[in-house]
Amino acid sequence: QVQLVESGGGLVQAGDSLRLSCAPSGRTFNSYTMGWFRQAPGKEREFVAAINWSGANSYYADSVKGRFTISRDNAKNTVSLQMASLKPEDTAVYYCAAGLRSVAATRSIDYNYWGQGTQVTVSS
Repeated sequence: QVQLVESGGGLVQAGDSLRLSCAPSGRTFNSYTMGWFRQAPGKEREFVAAINWSGANSYYADSVKGRFTISRDNAKNTVSLQMASLKPEDTAVYYCAAGLRSVAATRSIDYNYWGQGTQVTVSS
């Protein structure tokens, strides 16, 4: 069974940093574009960041550009999202996803595999 398992969420204060990790299991995702999405209460799921299969290219939502950094380690089959200067509006459940589209794929339907999500709460 293919799974994407997120970890690293938690409660932090505004301005803090947090690092999320995604560890796929059941198969390797070295040839996949890996993405992070988030969903706040009462809102639709939105794209956060994506990284291509080699790690050479990444793409960010404007709302996180300059604050978040996505990376991957194909040897360890993991993907990370380093979040800095967190704001209360970053509060959401964060999901890891894998797909075969380009790194600029920002729609949920572009991704085939999803994790269960990890909660990030930023207090003011």
